[in-house]
Amino acid sequence: MKVHFVTHGCKANQYDTEKFRQELEARGAVAVDDPLEADACVVNTCTVTNNADAGARKAIRRLKRDNPDVQIIVAGCSAALRFDDYMDMDEVTGVVKGHDAVAVAGMVAPEAPLVDRDEEPIGGVLLEKNERGTRGWMKIQDGCNRRCSFCATKLARGKSRSRLEDDIVAEAEQLAEFHRELVFTGIHIGHYGHDLEGGKKEHTLSKLIRRLLDEVPDVRFRLGSIEATEIDDLMIDLLETSGGRLVPHLHVPMQAGSNAVLRNMRRWHTREQYRDRLVEIVERLPYLGLGADVIVGFPGETDEDFAQTRDLVETLPFTYLHVFPYSERDGTVAADMDDKIHGDIKSARSQELRELAQAKGEAYHRSRVGQAAEIVVEENNYGVTEDYLRVRLTGNPDERTGDLVYAPLQMDDGELIARV
Repeated sequence: MKVHFVTHGCKANQYDTEKFRQELEARGAVAVDDPLEADACVVNTCTVTNNADAGARKAIRRLKRDNPDVQIIVAGCSAALRFDDYMDMDEVTGVVKGHDAVAVAGMVAPEAPLVDRDEEPIGGVLLEKNERGTRGWMKIQDGCNRRCSFCATKLARGKSRSRLEDDIVAEAEQLAEFHRELVFTGIHIGHYGHDLEGGKKEHTLSKLIRRLLDEVPDVRFRLGSIEATEIDDLMIDLLETSGGRLVPHLHVPMQAGSNAVLRNMRRWHTREQYRDRLVEIVERLPYLGLGADVIVGFPGETDEDFAQTRDLVETLPFTYLHVFPYSERDGTVAADMDDKIHGDIKSARSQELRELAQAKGEAYHRSRVGQAAEIVVEENNYGVTEDYLRVRLTGNPDERTGDLVYAPLQMDDGELIARV
């Protein structure tokens, strides 16, 4: 059986899709890039907004229109919350509530035999390789205990659940055979270990990273999205002293720079706490790739609130931003809030922040010209630096795909380049 995979949403979903692929390949299936060649398609959905749900339904209809004989299995966050909606679609063969790889494989290939393996029962095997990228995703936890008023992820993924350290180390050792960079993914990785025996006194993300740095050599590690106020002193020490193995790059969700809006979002930090922690980190490191998520036009956001968000963006040395105009998600507290912001205002505020972020990013790119960078060589003649800059590669990059290379950065027509 030939299976095509479609992934919507975050890196955690990308990791989950790789587990789907691995599980199906263990039963004899073959992953294909072209949906027209597929006997079955697995659509891993996202539910971050109502638009994300609509995008999944649109993708499903297009897959069936282009390949009428294909079976379509729907899984993921949107499937967990809108099971009946997907089951009612004529195009859909079956639905899995969530991200259970064994359930997905059993639905796609119910008659396929299991393949004997050396590991634990197949439902609990470790991810061996990320077939769809040069960097390896490594999900360390799932779910979230927070109750942000705009977010449906907790509804779809449940409470925070951490993987055992030994399992993560074993998976990292496997992935390190194929990938020179491993990326921590999850839904709320800053809460890693709080639910394990001994709680956060014995298990924290920074302690896990310290162990991985000791036990899994010859690879570098990158943090996925992490809350600024959950970056502890040990993690800052590791960023500073690991020789770049914990790469100098942080993606720290801000969402808003106004305390009034943060309260309405049910965030747990103030703008001052967010700013102060990042300033402390920046002062410790020679350079840092720094990104954030920002939501503009949240219900009740005034001109003054937006001005405070813009001020915070200007104050901090961001190298990129992900800016989102607020979009409702059914079932969340924010969806029932009054004082909605007009779409034109949201668009104008989004554009203003994006232009500011672009200018800051271009300035940071220029500051790195002439300096050496450690680059993961990706396909199509591009690579990613330790501080998360995309670099066009010259020389013979095809021969180095997947390698870590050192090269000085140069600028060509506004684009960073390096010769490998």
